[in-house]
Amino acid sequence: MCFSAGASFTAGVVLTVIGVASIKKTNHKSQLFFASIPFIFGVQQFAEGILWLTIPIGNYFVLQKMATYVYLFFAHILWPLWVPIAILLIEKIRTRKTIQKFLVVTGIIVSLYLAYCLSTYKVSAVIEGHHINYILDYSDLMNNFWIFLYALATIAPPFFSHIKRMWILGFTILVSYLITQIFYENYILSVWCFFSSIISIIVYFFIKDISKNSLQRKPNN
Repeated sequence: MCFSAGASFTAGVVLTVIGVASIKKTNHKSQLFFASIPFIFGVQQFAEGILWLTIPIGNYFVLQKMATYVYLFFAHILWPLWVPIAILLIEKIRTRKTIQKFLVVTGIIVSLYLAYCLSTYKVSAVIEGHHINYILDYSDLMNNFWIFLYALATIAPPFFSHIKRMWILGFTILVSYLITQIFYENYILSVWCFFSSIISIIVYFFIKDISKNSLQRKPNN
C-alpha cells in the first residue's frame, strides 16, 4: 500500500463525513466522545496531508511545523485520553466502569508525559519513500513501559466494554498495530494512525446500535 497526500486527504474527507454522520446518530451527550472518533481522525489525516505537500517545498516551514505538532498532538496526547474516556462514558455496568476509570487514569498519565516530551524536545517530519517519518528527540525516552501504557489506554478499553462485539474494534486496532510494528517499524506513528483511522469507521455502526438500543429502553409516554 502506498501512502501519499492523496491517501491522507481522501481518508480525511471520508472520515470527516462519517464522523459527522456518527455524531448525528447520537441521542445522548454521553455518546458524543465515541461518535466523534472518526471526525477527529479525519482532522489528523488532513494534518498529515498538509505535511505531504509542504515538506518537499521548504517555503512553508511554519505551516509544516504547525501540521507536525497538530499530528503529534493527536497521536501522542489526545488519543490516550480520548479513547478510554469515550468508552467510559457509554459504559453501563458498574464493575466495567471501574476498569474503564483505571484505563482513563492510565491515559492521563501517558498524555501528561508525552505532552511534556512534545513541549520540551525537538520534533520534525521527513518524507522517506511512501511514508512520513516523525523524528522525535525524545524517542529514547519512549521505552517499553510507556509503550505498554499507551497501548493499554488506546487498545484495551473496547475489550472491557459491555457493548456486544465492541471487542472487534479493539482487536482490529491491535492487529493493525502488530502489522505496523512488523512491517513499518520506522513509520509506526504515521502508518498505525492511518490504519486506526480507517478502522474507526466501525464506530459509526456501533453508534447506530447504541442509539437504537437506548431508544428502545426508553419508557413509552
